[in-house]
Amino acid sequence: MFPRLVCVNDYEQHAKSVLQKSVYDYYRSGANDQETLADNIAAFSRWKLYPRILRNVAEVDLSTSVLGQRVSMPICAGATAMQCMAHVDGELATVRACQTLGTGMMLSSWATSSIEEVAEARPDALRWLQLYIYKDREVTKQLVKRAEKMGYKAIFLTVDTPYLGTRFDDVRNRFKLPPQLRMKNFESNDLAFSPKENFGDNSGLAEYVAKAIDPSISWEDITWLRGLTSLPLVAKGILRGDDAREAVKRGVDGILVSNHGARQLDGVPATIDALPEIVEAVEGKVEVFLDGGVRKGTDVLKALALGAKAVFVGRPIIWGLAFQGEKGVQDVLEILKEEFRLAMALSGCQNVKVIDKTLVRKNPLAVSKI
Repeated sequence: MFPRLVCVNDYEQHAKSVLQKSVYDYYRSGANDQETLADNIAAFSRWKLYPRILRNVAEVDLSTSVLGQRVSMPICAGATAMQCMAHVDGELATVRACQTLGTGMMLSSWATSSIEEVAEARPDALRWLQLYIYKDREVTKQLVKRAEKMGYKAIFLTVDTPYLGTRFDDVRNRFKLPPQLRMKNFESNDLAFSPKENFGDNSGLAEYVAKAIDPSISWEDITWLRGLTSLPLVAKGILRGDDAREAVKRGVDGILVSNHGARQLDGVPATIDALPEIVEAVEGKVEVFLDGGVRKGTDVLKALALGAKAVFVGRPIIWGLAFQGEKGVQDVLEILKEEFRLAMALSGCQNVKVIDKTLVRKNPLAVSKI
């Protein structure tokens, strides 16, 4: 008999009770003192909604588009790595749930299911690939080519990870994959984060990144990647307006305002607070998305009011997987969808096109509880 879970926080509490501690810690934790981790969520409460009244919301249309592809709602699954630690079906369960809900899934390069396996699980699902720049550029190139071949619709390049941020829980736990799992997009043990590897007393993932990911990544790599593929290219991990403008000059099709789930540099702004500067900087030339701290339908509404085209959720997907696999992910997405629909209706919004910045104001007296 499964417990009755009614909101995303309920799913997290359940996941904490059933996942192995090191696994839960890996998914949940942020960098260093985790100030930004707390602020990603708390910052939404600093933005207050100012609803319109008497707008006839008998019917509310949540649908929109992401990089030219229609979705049933502006809520998509973000790239969370190694999902088979949360449920045996992992990324396959997630892509099935996303297709059922009519939304898209961003697959992590560090998935425990391969690019091909996820595509074959739901050939018609809307899928995007998250990408790192590896020291061996051929590794990066082949990931892109495989994504193109299997019908992925965009590349989201992570630009905030020349090194892995310090995550104290992962260091304490000497985190590495369980023995039965590996990163399925890679054949060699060193790139597949094989549990057979000896990572010493450190976080295994930190050691992996130090060995495999190129810390010399620069704007020239954006230009190189832009020339490598005709797929839409999104820069994932931008928090400054000047960086956003440079990314647009380099040919990206979108910006994902992200602080990597507060897992890289502690002390950076919450993404909802960084969003307005990015939206202003790009001047409507590219689509802007947001991840980080989205736990409620009102969070989605606030992000869209501040200029995001859609939001990506990461940890909520994991908590759904831990509850009941595909059905759990579907349940979490349905909860967020219904919360967003109700928030739109109560704010006088018949469709996403009428959501604008007049709906939100920042409370100058609000103090974040960190």
